[in-house]
Amino acid sequence: MDLTTDELEQVHALLRRATGDEKHEESSTSTLDALWVLYTRVLRIDPADPRADDRDRFILSKGHGPAAYYAVLAARGFFPQAWLDGFMEHGSRLGSHPDRQLVPGVEASTGSLGHGLPLAVGVALALRARGLVEQRTVVLTGDAELNEGSNWEAILLAPSLGLGNLTLLVIDNHSSSLPMAPWPERLGSFGWDAHVVDGHDHDALEGALRLRHAAQPVAVVADIPGGEW
Repeated sequence: MDLTTDELEQVHALLRRATGDEKHEESSTSTLDALWVLYTRVLRIDPADPRADDRDRFILSKGHGPAAYYAVLAARGFFPQAWLDGFMEHGSRLGSHPDRQLVPGVEASTGSLGHGLPLAVGVALALRARGLVEQRTVVLTGDAELNEGSNWEAILLAPSLGLGNLTLLVIDNHSSSLPMAPWPERLGSFGWDAHVVDGHDHDALEGALRLRHAAQPVAVVADIPGGEW
């Protein structure tokens, strides 16, 4: 499945309604396929009750480029699509970083690089401590964001805690100044079950994102060829 489907054309149209220099268009657009698969095929989150206790948790660590995230949330009915027309305007709920107090469906206020994955480790651990064993936590980062050292502390910690309810989704658009490949070997050496898939292939994304183990976190790297969105 690719970007020619009617539903994705609708989301692209919604994304175009969010304008301005702070849109971070390349950063946002590279996440669109993965976000769409998460919110249409994988995550258990009800737009009518986005704070339900039994929901899955999704954290957009790459919160400095939220336009695609807003478009997907609007398409799924978390908030009115008309909000997109006021993206980043004075008084708008849709700022350059997502705010969990203002935007329905947003789990965490993010944008500062390197914070989302450590936060997701804490969320996954808290869910397990509360006995919410079916709920999962998914966190989306960029490849360059993993240059931040705080991420590698979290990558080291999660397998040692046996966080099988945690999935790391990396959007690899080859923007990192430091080499990260080969991903499976690098992340596998820390104890993750890591997979690389075509970042535009919805079926491959779904299959990898549905993987879950009892006591081992999963990492899914969505490969976006350099220069492509």
